[in-house]
Amino acid sequence: MARAATTSDAFNAIAEPQRRDILVLLRGGERPVTELARDLGMTQPQASKHLRVLREVGLVKVREAGKQRLYGLDARGLRPIHEWVGGFERFWNESFDRLDDYVRELKQAGQEGPDHGDDEQ
Repeated sequence: MARAATTSDAFNAIAEPQRRDILVLLRGGERPVTELARDLGMTQPQASKHLRVLREVGLVKVREAGKQRLYGLDARGLRPIHEWVGGFERFWNESFDRLDDYVRELKQAGQEGPDHGDDEQ
């Protein structure tokens, strides 16, 4: 099965570590591409290319502020990812709940003490 283009799918877009790094920076608020590029140690054209992909999948928005373009996080685009990951969160929570139950059973068995056969004399 062919892989979906990064410009049509948020999952593929965030598969690129540098794009995830951009999203992390944008959690703190809007930033111009020059700041993003500087903070991530990449060229402005590289940052612009990643921002274009993130914009096309709906993870980043842009607005004009004078001569500058400010990029900001559009978290609505993360909803499908959040929902998908949420299924695994439920799995892990249920697993940890079972582990807690097992640990409680072990502690309870330890408090009751071992059966040494003291009834026989």
